[in-house]
Amino acid sequence: MDEARARDVLATAGVLPGSARDARLLALGENAVFAAGDLVVKVGRDAELLDRARRELEIAGWLAEAGVPAVRAAGTEPLLVEGHPVTVWHRLPDAVRPAEPRDLAELLRHVHTLDSPSFELPPRELLGGVERWLRLAGDAIDPADAAYLRERRDGFAAAAAALTPHLPPGPIHGDALPRNVLVGPDGPVLVDLETFSADLREHDLVVMALSHDRYGLPDGAYDSFTETYGWDVRTWEGCSVLRGARETASCAWVSQHAPSNPKALAEFERRVASLREGDETVRWYSF
Repeated sequence: MDEARARDVLATAGVLPGSARDARLLALGENAVFAAGDLVVKVGRDAELLDRARRELEIAGWLAEAGVPAVRAAGTEPLLVEGHPVTVWHRLPDAVRPAEPRDLAELLRHVHTLDSPSFELPPRELLGGVERWLRLAGDAIDPADAAYLRERRDGFAAAAAALTPHLPPGPIHGDALPRNVLVGPDGPVLVDLETFSADLREHDLVVMALSHDRYGLPDGAYDSFTETYGWDVRTWEGCSVLRGARETASCAWVSQHAPSNPKALAEFERRVASLREGDETVRWYSF
């Protein structure tokens, strides 16, 4: 789904007060995210994401009741427009500063105290999207690389299922990065709720460990995260398993953009090569 297609769906949905052509594109990934006036609209890549969109709206309501600072939904059910799920949200105030790892840690501490909601949260299917992303990549990637990632997926899925956690399992954000936090006038707020799950709390912490080890997060920023949260997941013997699973998923996620973006293909190939070589020092770049 490119921007033009997403705007066509947005126009057909008719959920904005003005023209879809005038809406501001905020992000384009599995969802195209548009802002206009007091609303934000998410257009999903395909109908397979409809159930996830419906659950994200439920999660938003649950977090509001629990008092967790998070984005609030402007509707209770997603629309399915020309095969694309569409959800509508209240637009947050502009950020007063960039979100930092310590802001994320503060919110995770709150989330990690919550009991499960009345509806069922799924396990964190970190590797669940691998097949779909590789299918979307198609012939743009080397079939041997796709086979390699499938093999890694299966191995890490089995290893993760056998882990003994350090923290009590329960609700997690599932994609715990500062980019999913907005620091507004009233403090940090969680956004992008679609990966909320019930699983090992360590999933939320391994993300930042990988940001430090692979993406160049400075030592001081990572230390501020662990100090605010109160624990460093790297001291846990299961850390390498969850890290390996997330690296596998991250490679596959980039692959879906390879057919239309040469930079995505180059980054995909860089990541796979580093995994094949077992070189954990190779720098990865956000995409």
